[in-house]
Amino acid sequence: MSENFYQKRVRGRRWIELGQEQQRAYVMRLLDALEVTDRDKRLKVARAILYLAQGVFDECDMDADVIHWSRHNVFLLYDMGIFTALLELLSMEIDNNQACSSAVRKPAISLADSTELRVLLSIMYLMVETIRLQTEDDRPEWRAAREAFKTELGSPLYNGEPFALLLFTMVTKFCSMNAPHFPMKKVLLLLWKTILFTMGGFEELQEMKVRGRERLSLPPLPEDSIKVVRSMRAASPPASAMELIEQQQQAKRGRRSRRPLVKQDSLDTYNERDPFKNDDARDEEEDGEEADSGIEGEVDPLDRDVIIQPPPPPPPLRPPTERASLPKGLPWAPKVREKDIEHFLETSRNKFIGFTLGNDTETLVGLPRPIHESVKTLKQVRRRETTLIILLLSFLPLLSIPPSLSLHQDRIALLKLLLAAAPTSKAKTDSINILADVLPEEMPITVLQSMKLGIDVNRHKEIIVKAISALLLLLLKHLKLNHIYQFEIVSQHLVFANCIPLILKFFNQNIMSYISAKNSICVLDFPHCVVHEMPELTAESLEAGDSNQFCWRNLFSCINLLRILNKLTKWKHSRTMMLVVFKSAPILKRALKVKQAMMQLYVLKLLKIQTKYLGRQWRKSNMKTMSAIYQKVRHRLNDDWAYGNDIDARPWDFQAEECALRESIEKFNSRRYDKNQNGEFAPVDNCLQSVLGQRVELPEDFHYSYEMWLEREVFSQPIQWEGLLQQAQ
Repeated sequence: MSENFYQKRVRGRRWIELGQEQQRAYVMRLLDALEVTDRDKRLKVARAILYLAQGVFDECDMDADVIHWSRHNVFLLYDMGIFTALLELLSMEIDNNQACSSAVRKPAISLADSTELRVLLSIMYLMVETIRLQTEDDRPEWRAAREAFKTELGSPLYNGEPFALLLFTMVTKFCSMNAPHFPMKKVLLLLWKTILFTMGGFEELQEMKVRGRERLSLPPLPEDSIKVVRSMRAASPPASAMELIEQQQQAKRGRRSRRPLVKQDSLDTYNERDPFKNDDARDEEEDGEEADSGIEGEVDPLDRDVIIQPPPPPPPLRPPTERASLPKGLPWAPKVREKDIEHFLETSRNKFIGFTLGNDTETLVGLPRPIHESVKTLKQVRRRETTLIILLLSFLPLLSIPPSLSLHQDRIALLKLLLAAAPTSKAKTDSINILADVLPEEMPITVLQSMKLGIDVNRHKEIIVKAISALLLLLLKHLKLNHIYQFEIVSQHLVFANCIPLILKFFNQNIMSYISAKNSICVLDFPHCVVHEMPELTAESLEAGDSNQFCWRNLFSCINLLRILNKLTKWKHSRTMMLVVFKSAPILKRALKVKQAMMQLYVLKLLKIQTKYLGRQWRKSNMKTMSAIYQKVRHRLNDDWAYGNDIDARPWDFQAEECALRESIEKFNSRRYDKNQNGEFAPVDNCLQSVLGQRVELPEDFHYSYEMWLEREVFSQPIQWEGLLQQAQ
């Protein structure tokens, strides 16, 4: 054990009693011991470092003490250069061809095949995550260390490439079956947290937009999307006809009925409700829609928990001033595209003057005054969006985005892992084994051991889905903010790798059961398991699980996957038609059963973009869903999403649209980054000093006729200074 090794090295003294210099001296001895050639001794030293990073739990009596000492020790380890030493050991393990070939030949891989890697990745994860998180009581030297570590991780300091790229290499190597013993769960978690630390999360992205607008003296954004979504309340989706029949049958059999089925709560009364009422069991007792049963006819797991639990105490009264300050109306400000303005003017010109002017959005001659005001309003909204795009292109660096093979392999590798971890996936002989770092060497022999292993396997898969979904979404958002073509090339790779049907397959399950899954054992959570006495585990306690109604890990994953699907299909006609072809509407509608506002918002967005293609009968029979879309999703001026009369409701050619997008990206790359550039598209150097400082190759006879050339081309030619000034203006 790592704590036993520590006790031997410090001769029985407690770590929390050592002074700062004594602690630093001990860490220095550990750092020297990491360089030994004996693999077993090196592993013992690494375990001792892991024990320090975990907060010397053997000397702590409370969970808070473990967290305190873990934070203290992590900053100490970073200051002493432990992370750099661990990175060298990690590179050695990645390049260990003997271990890779041995793992490939083994029929079954277990935890024992990745012991060294798991110890190293655990220490590095603890260091990245602990240093990333800020607290109010951080010391000044800790704040400086955080910024230095952030810069270090994002710089190409590790063999000429950033640390995240090394982790991507591990993912690709694992999915290509060249290193099946790599512990993918730990690699993916570390990769996600590294990108989150170096590039920033969603709040940092929002701050970048705000700072950029202030720098260019632009008006502030109409709303903060993060705050708007957080302030939304979940709506109760309408019950299907089959569910209503089942509920009536249950009522006839004398079962408890939560609410009568005569009247359903209208989603249009969203703004008339008390906004301070929590969306908990009280709301579920008051909402008329909550007579829904599960997807397959059973009682919803969430409803079952609500029935069992007693109602919570009433909320404290709040001053009426806060209630009056809440905004009324729709939550989002409307937006408009240039294409919408062109279509509006084209229709107006055909109606009033009998001809069109193509893409001209400036000429308003012959149109009535109300049309002038409408165009002015549309342009004001459009100008706000255009200035934001110009802003992003002006203050963010432009990076080269060639459709490289490695980029494509990384995305495919992540999707392979996502497919293997999806609950709806069936085991295949040719699929990758993501359970290498969870299966023990000896399989369980008792019922209790089998139940515990089953929970571990399910939890393992859930964590992998969480890490991949968060990683993909974070990359897409940062790439779109940095340059639109970076976002487009990565999105196209995901689409070509069947990301859209993969996500739909993920949601084609009993989503309520997945959201309320209880694949965790609270008494085994760290640091509780090492500080408190372990109770006896029984089959009944494992089956009961924890007391949480939701599994927030799974809810987080579902929201991320919905947001990825939104980003892939937004403004892409052919990809939207893929949602229709794959019959995503009933799958997405079932996801509305989850009463969580953010998840419902992104489901409704996906339904909105395809309503015009689903037919009038679908819209007629799903008016509650249409009302929810109107209530919660941002509107586009002149958007005819609810009636199917949009000009985009046309036959689609998936291959032609994707090829046109790829051609635009390749032209951009060639124009900006190709060394053999066409002179027509070569950038113009407008700097006088730069132009005069360039060396120009001149013919040999030019030196002999130089004075004659000056006389003929310069001195004897009259210069029209007035014309030059006018052109400059």
